[in-house]
Amino acid sequence: MVTTTQQRDLHGLKALVTGATSGLGRAIAVQLARDGADVTVHGRDAGRGVQTVEEIQLQGGSAHFIGADLNDAASVTRLAKEVGDIDILVNNAGFAVWGPTDTFALASFDAMFAANVRAPFFLVSAFAPGMVARGTGSIITVFTEVNALPLDEETAQHHAPIGSGVRSPI
Repeated sequence: MVTTTQQRDLHGLKALVTGATSGLGRAIAVQLARDGADVTVHGRDAGRGVQTVEEIQLQGGSAHFIGADLNDAASVTRLAKEVGDIDILVNNAGFAVWGPTDTFALASFDAMFAANVRAPFFLVSAFAPGMVARGTGSIITVFTEVNALPLDEETAQHHAPIGSGVRSPI
């Protein structure tokens, strides 16, 4: 159960949460809807997306699912166009692949960079101008401290739940 110290009435606001079909992203999407936002649930798995939307709707919230592969630039562009104007962007989706640098596959590096860096950058560039023009909006990027630490795989997996984030009100 997510608890908040300050609730805000988000009725009339639209939110996009990437990686909202499980874990922290799902909890964020549910809480935003609970606070009144109309939430776009993003993910790659349509079945889990439908489950998240149904959970939100059963609690009286408003949500719909849009699937997109954040590793694919065209898919990210389609997502942004399909979502339309939003008031809240939560960049939550991401993943990590672990391995020794000398044998680390370039394809794995490219996929991580595309999902963890390029996609959030493109989404901010798609939605921030509208937020600025309207004089309001919030962009939240969720990441784990593990990405910034030189850790072996066992230590990284142990500390992965330690999270951080950056919130940038417009």
